[in-house]
Amino acid sequence: MRVCLMIEGQEGVTWEQWLALAKACERGGFEALFRSDHYVSFGHPSEWGALDAWATLCALAASTERIRLGTLVSPVTFRHPSQLAKSVVTADHASGGRIELGMGAGWFEGEHRAYGFPFPPAAERYSMLEEQVEIVHRLLDRDPAPVTFEGAHYRLEACPSLPKPVQVPHPPLILGGDAGPRAARLAARWADEYNVNGVAPDEVRRGRDRLNVACESLGRDPSTLVLSLMTTTLIGSDEKDLEARVARLLARRGDTGDPASYLAGLGPERIVGTPERVIEQLAAYAEAGVQRVMLQHLLHDDLDAVALIGERIIPQVAGP
Repeated sequence: MRVCLMIEGQEGVTWEQWLALAKACERGGFEALFRSDHYVSFGHPSEWGALDAWATLCALAASTERIRLGTLVSPVTFRHPSQLAKSVVTADHASGGRIELGMGAGWFEGEHRAYGFPFPPAAERYSMLEEQVEIVHRLLDRDPAPVTFEGAHYRLEACPSLPKPVQVPHPPLILGGDAGPRAARLAARWADEYNVNGVAPDEVRRGRDRLNVACESLGRDPSTLVLSLMTTTLIGSDEKDLEARVARLLARRGDTGDPASYLAGLGPERIVGTPERVIEQLAAYAEAGVQRVMLQHLLHDDLDAVALIGERIIPQVAGP
């Protein structure tokens, strides 16, 4: 299984911390570093800020050598698709071809109000996503012809699609969700990867089956659609180290709860434990069809945990 790190960038991650995390990922053998694309903290909006996702990735692209970089996910409500495509191709050039794009419909209404972004109903946002995915894909693919598009939400007239990205045929496009019929069809048509978020292995299998059906209905080989998982991860070298890390996470959130009770309340969809236990959990996900995992690291200043994953986990699970 290919192992990536995922950071919630809206939770007060500074530039110095971003750079330290990227360097730690390169040292630790992680395939990629992903970040959320949000502007407002979920729990501490008046205390923790957020650097812009695509500006951060461009800066990291020029400051790293090996790791891949991407968003999970960029909401359609933040940017026009032609602007998003231009940000992606810029970052791809800055990185020498190491950029990935996750796209979603957006969900956090509070940050839309705060920043003045329109927040249409869910059905309309998903319709926007369907159009954006097609537009971005066409702007990033190898066809040099300008892109013209007429839809319900977007209109492009002979939009130049140059320069092309470094990656051939294009930077990987990631969609995600619960793999319902509409989402599965969209992914089967346009996506390189489908990401499921915080679900147990049994639900992964059901999602994989739905994606396979959608691919086959379009004549696509299902094996060409990568399946990945993003989920909260807490790791400790032993039980004492794990509980100490949980105590730090709770303190950061202003929670005075007991670490052992917090751990006991976590479901099977979270990857939590000592290295041996984490390896077992990843094996179960691999058996369910997950090819790549994005480990959501909520203590973004804890580089020791990143190093522990690199030393004890990645050598045991890494593979194509």
